[in-house]
Amino acid sequence: MGVRFAKRTASRIMGRGINAIRIKTSSLQEAEKALTAEDIRKLVKNGGIYALPEKHNLSMNSKVLKRKRDEGRRRGPGRRKGTSNARKGIGWEKKVRSQRLFLRKLRDMKRVDSKTFRKFYRHIKGASYEDKATLLLHLREEGANISDDDLKQVNEYARSRYNK
Repeated sequence: MGVRFAKRTASRIMGRGINAIRIKTSSLQEAEKALTAEDIRKLVKNGGIYALPEKHNLSMNSKVLKRKRDEGRRRGPGRRKGTSNARKGIGWEKKVRSQRLFLRKLRDMKRVDSKTFRKFYRHIKGASYEDKATLLLHLREEGANISDDDLKQVNEYARSRYNK
C-alpha cells in the first residue's frame, strides 16, 4: 500500500507519533507491500520498523520538585491558586466517562437498542444522572431488559479496562 500507510499503522500499533517511526532500508520493500495491520505487526516484531526512543526533557531540579510534591510538600495554601472546586478537576469527566462506558457495553450486549442508546447518551451529556445506579434505574423504566448477570459482566469489563 505504501510507506505512508505503513508508518501510520505502525504508529497506531506502537502508540507513538508518526514522526518517531522509522523503517530500515532493508525492509522498505516489505513495508511498501504490506496490506494489513498484521503485516505491519510482523515487520515491527522482526525489527524492520522501529520507533525512536522517547525524549525526556526533565531537568534534575524538576525531578527533585516532583519527588517533593509526591511526598506532599509544596502543596500548602500559599501555593494554591483557584478555589478548591477548581482544583478538584475531573469529577464530572470521570462520572460521564463511566456512564458512557456502561451504556456502550449494554448496547454491545444488545440490551439497549440504538434509539434508546442515543437518547440516554444525550441525557448523560446533559448530566441528567447522578451516577450509574440512577442511569440503570431509568434504563429499566424505559423497558431495557438488564439482569444482574449483565451488570456483573459490564463491571468486570470496566475493571479489566482500568486495571491494564
